[in-house]
Amino acid sequence: MRTGLIAKKLGMTRVFRDDGSHVPVTLLSIEKNYVTGVKNNDLNDYKQIQIATGNIKIKKVSKPIKSFFSKIKIEPRKKISEFKISKDTTHNIGDILEASFFKVGQYVDLIGRSIGKGFAGAIKRHNFSGLKASHGVSVSHRSLGSTGQCQDPGRTFKGKKMAGHMGFRKVTIHNLEVVEVNNEDGILCIKGAVPGSKGSFVVIRDAIKSKSLTVKIKKVVEEVEESSKEKKASDAKKEDKKEGTVVKDDNKGEKK
Repeated sequence: MRTGLIAKKLGMTRVFRDDGSHVPVTLLSIEKNYVTGVKNNDLNDYKQIQIATGNIKIKKVSKPIKSFFSKIKIEPRKKISEFKISKDTTHNIGDILEASFFKVGQYVDLIGRSIGKGFAGAIKRHNFSGLKASHGVSVSHRSLGSTGQCQDPGRTFKGKKMAGHMGFRKVTIHNLEVVEVNNEDGILCIKGAVPGSKGSFVVIRDAIKSKSLTVKIKKVVEEVEESSKEKKASDAKKEDKKEGTVVKDDNKGEKK
């Protein structure tokens, strides 16, 4: 279990591969990620590591944060996140992690906040179809419709899909491929779209589902291969038996 990194979303573009095909990618800028804290969890078999990155004006930093960074002799940073790591990994306060932490072809998970859409209606927020365009419906074609019941229970249940705030939620995208790594400029090219708007911070970590998926796929493939081998063996035995009976009949005929 390795730590993750904090990156800033720059935008999207495309990358051409050697065979001429192009891949849509998201550009992520990875500034220097400083290790600002390491905690040992004795109850569970892992550590907790704290990473900070991003420039910020000193006048915007509160006094507790200033004192915290002054103790570890690091300039105040804008974004701070914590990660779980295994006890075998060794990280010390003040270590710097860069874009070379990830490799080309590796699969990663990205965590960010989706773009906020503000107050949205039920059609845009929950993909409702809306009311009819005629037959007595007027002024309320895009309305929600009834939300409650009759006198019993006489209320709207909690969690009912209604109009409200849309977007700006924590979103995790699993198993995106790292296409290119530019350690000099600190830029990663990730295949596909990444949650968040331009300039927002995104957390990158090693994919947690890819290993389990590959193991499951391997097991399924092995089971299919074994079953196919068994079928071939049984079919071969049946053919051998049939050929043996035909030969005996021919011999009998010859003897007669």
